[in-house]
Amino acid sequence: MTGIKKGDPKAIYRALTKEYPDVKCELDFKTPYQLLVATVLSAQCTDKRVNEVTPNLFKKYPNPEKMSAASQRDIERLIKSAGFFRTKAKNIKGLSKKIMEEHNGKVPKNLEELIKLPGVGRKTANVVLNAAFNKPTIAVDTHVFRVSNRTGLTNGKNPEQVEKQLIKILPTKHLKKAHHLILLHGRYTCKARNPLCKTCIINKICLYKEKNE
Repeated sequence: MTGIKKGDPKAIYRALTKEYPDVKCELDFKTPYQLLVATVLSAQCTDKRVNEVTPNLFKKYPNPEKMSAASQRDIERLIKSAGFFRTKAKNIKGLSKKIMEEHNGKVPKNLEELIKLPGVGRKTANVVLNAAFNKPTIAVDTHVFRVSNRTGLTNGKNPEQVEKQLIKILPTKHLKKAHHLILLHGRYTCKARNPLCKTCIINKICLYKEKNE
C-alpha cells in the first residue's frame, strides 16, 4: 500500500473488501419484521446470542400480528437470555402493535417512520433499511463508531456525526457493503481492547495513534 494516503476511504474500503469478501448481516432473519425484532434484541447483546433466542421466538410469534397479541410475560420468557428482557419485550410488543395499527402489518421502509416505533433508534432503523430493504445506509453502532474514528475515516463526536461523515466520503454504491465491512472489522480485528493491529490488513494506512504493535 505504498504511496497511498493514510486514512484514504477508497483504499480502506478495498482492503476490507478483500478481508471480508462474503460480508453480510450476521443476524438470522426471514422477513424485515424479524430483522427489526432481532436488531432490537441485539442491544447490549451479541448477534450469536440473538440467533440462539430468535428461532423459538419467531416459531411462536413470526409476525407483528401474532407478536402484538402475545402477552409481554411470554415474550420476556422467550428472550430472557438476551438481557434487558423486560424493556425489550415491552418494545417488541409495542412496535408490533404500532406496525399493525399504523402500517397495515408492514415494516416501514423509511427512517422517519421506523424511529417512531418503540425501541427503534437511528442505528436500528438503518440496520433494517440496509439489510432488509437494500437501502444504502450506514448504521453506526459502537464498532462502526470506533473503527471509523480510529482509522481516520471520520472524527465525529457522536454516532450521527460519524454517519453523516461516512455518507459524505463514501460513494453511495458502496454504503450498503461498507456498513458491514466496518462493523465486522471492529468486531473481529479492531477491537475496543487489545486491537489486533499486527495482523490488521489496513495497519499501514490507518491513522490510529495508539496501535497495539
